[in-house]
Amino acid sequence: MVVAETKPEKAVEEYQDRHAPDYAATIDHGTSTFSPVPKRVMNGSEPGDITPAAVLSGAPVDLQARVVRIHKPAKPATQSGTWGSMAWRMDWDPLPKGHRWENPLMGWQSSGDFMQGTNIKFKSKEDAVRFAEKQGYEYYVQEPQERRVVPKAYANNFVHEPGPLKHIKTK
Repeated sequence: MVVAETKPEKAVEEYQDRHAPDYAATIDHGTSTFSPVPKRVMNGSEPGDITPAAVLSGAPVDLQARVVRIHKPAKPATQSGTWGSMAWRMDWDPLPKGHRWENPLMGWQSSGDFMQGTNIKFKSKEDAVRFAEKQGYEYYVQEPQERRVVPKAYANNFVHEPGPLKHIKTK
């Protein structure tokens, strides 16, 4: 009976060893300046009131140890509207080492990162932070830079200003 109990424990240890993040990996600044090595791997014994959902769902350790970025996307430079820039977005940082390679046929960058193109939209920053905490993700928030709009009017060219006349050369 004792032998049967040690086999599952050994299998769990081997699984955790195989899927544990590489804490000695260097950060790939060419891919992302915000890719810190994960600080912890969740196993359900974390302090706090909430057990992370990633532990309960049986998510792979690779996904549990990921860092997420919460940000508000900037308005596209080619568009004048602000349609897609109102919601907050959460996306996963690229894996720091060994998960990108150059495709030998075309020379394109390839990736084995299954969360690379995934993002989730939220109505507010608080909702995104609450979701990341509930999932047990390490996260950081990038505050948006507010757009400065300078009011301009053609009529301002003809407003009287005391002092010498403005001389605008056109050629």
